[in-house]
Amino acid sequence: MKNKNNFLHRLILQTIGHEKRQHYMIPVFTILLSLIFGILVIALLGKNPLQAYYNLLQGSGLAPKASYAGHKGMITDFTSFLNALTPMLFAALAVLIALKAGLFNIGVSGQMLAAGFTATVLIGYSELPAVIAKPLVVLIGFVIGALAGALVGFLKHRFNINEVVSTIMFNYIFQYVISFLINTFYVDPVSRQSANVKQAGRLTLVDVVIGDYKMDIPLGILVAVAGIAITAFLLNRTALGFEIKAVGSSIRAAEYAGIRVGRTRVLAMMLSGGFAGLAGVTYYLGYFASIQPKVLVSTGYDAIAVALLGNSSPIGIIFSSFLITVISKGSTYMSSTSGVQAEIASAITGIILLFSACGAYVRYKVNRWKDMKEEIQ
Repeated sequence: MKNKNNFLHRLILQTIGHEKRQHYMIPVFTILLSLIFGILVIALLGKNPLQAYYNLLQGSGLAPKASYAGHKGMITDFTSFLNALTPMLFAALAVLIALKAGLFNIGVSGQMLAAGFTATVLIGYSELPAVIAKPLVVLIGFVIGALAGALVGFLKHRFNINEVVSTIMFNYIFQYVISFLINTFYVDPVSRQSANVKQAGRLTLVDVVIGDYKMDIPLGILVAVAGIAITAFLLNRTALGFEIKAVGSSIRAAEYAGIRVGRTRVLAMMLSGGFAGLAGVTYYLGYFASIQPKVLVSTGYDAIAVALLGNSSPIGIIFSSFLITVISKGSTYMSSTSGVQAEIASAITGIILLFSACGAYVRYKVNRWKDMKEEIQ
């Protein structure tokens, strides 16, 4: 038994023991542990775990299905996957910016809803041509989200109100106030959701005919890629990015260095809210075309797992967003094909969040084993 433990320790040290590799190897390690745990859960249900995981890939357009409906194919499934991926990327950026400043923006879903509803009412129902409407949707989404985030940052700075408490309360406020407005003024009597936005204001081109296929093309994915590049530049190449990371690392050290902590926190939350707003418009005026009353989408909460898995790195969240979206997007096909309930996919996402939150502990244990090995030698 002791030899087995020693072998396991050596294997882990060789894999993730090097400090320069830990920033990306530890997230990979925790993901593998999560997927293994998911295999056990699916096996306990009497289903084939490997088949279920393959179904997730099929449902996301990353593997071919046995058959397709007319004008559909693997490419149309993949563009639909990109459509779902876009708001996840923005939401993860929102969580990441706040984390860098030492803040926890748990109100991304509420900020998404506020921005999506405002853009829907102002632009989505208007008669503006697409060339004007689409850029305005993006602009309004960012501005409304930024205002919501800045308010949270101001409350934190001025009254020392914990941002977790304030964002949760704002989630409820946005959820029920907007639900009231939808049910009173904008409800569709058939779907009981808000009336669909017009195509000119949507950030997704719907049923575009290319060859024999009809596909949905998400325009927001280009904005998301630009947002990731801008965030990476901001954090690593600008004074504001340095100040945000300094405040997140140590408030006292930042104050000693002459950084205005309150101002930096407000700006960080404003940027975080802005990205949440972009997630909102690409979700409610892109991936979907309406808003369901009294419902906060899970994207804002899943983005927490994505940011943690991505090691709070703009580049890392590309891969983690991809993984989480594969699980959520492919869950419906997995359920219909393998008989594994779609809720299991949500459980796997939760397991990934749990294991990713243990990343600091894994790093501590690995470094401790490494120090013990060096002492013995």
